[in-house]
Amino acid sequence: MPRGDKSKYTDKQERKADHIAEGYEKRGVSEKEAERRAWATVNKDSGGGNKSGSGRGQPDTNESAKKGGHVGGRAAAGRPKAERSASAKKAAATRKRNEHSTRH
Repeated sequence: MPRGDKSKYTDKQERKADHIAEGYEKRGVSEKEAERRAWATVNKDSGGGNKSGSGRGQPDTNESAKKGGHVGGRAAAGRPKAERSASAKKAAATRKRNEHSTRH
């Protein structure tokens, strides 16, 4: 089986990868990179292809799905208040400046 061959994945794993890739593409990631990240996530969750025989697959850990929310804010927490405030003001100014381009 050549590297990158998806024949050993279950239908559920393929659907999961498609759904993850779609989310990345919505956020502006290129199609090829989104696909790569999606399969990396599926492999991390399920340990790779599971279509090997009855009862031989490993249950999904869903580790990546549980990661969301726990990681956010860690970088900001280590910065002083003045630096966080300046960053927030800059972000607000950027959002205000770009407001007209996002409205349809």
